[in-house]
Amino acid sequence: MSLFKRRRFPAEIILLCVRWYWKYGISYRDLAGMMQERGVELDPSTLFRWVQRYAPELEKRVRRYQGFQSGSWRVDETYVRVGGAGRICSQWSTNMES
Repeated sequence: MSLFKRRRFPAEIILLCVRWYWKYGISYRDLAGMMQERGVELDPSTLFRWVQRYAPELEKRVRRYQGFQSGSWRVDETYVRVGGAGRICSQWSTNMES
């Protein structure tokens, strides 16, 4: 059974709108304006309903392909002397290797 069965808009448009909202965090009104520029008339409340309905299911399906993501991080600092003056170089890293 299709997730998008009996929908007025094609699945490609729904997925595109939900993905843009996720990735760029733009408002529903701005997203509706962007789709209107592309010839698709949408109401911002329709976009809200799409995100509420499809985002959890899409996240569940995509999560297994994202891989492990560590929640911890640390800063590695090194003191380097450049031209007689001391400098501290910082490098951000995650605990994925440990």
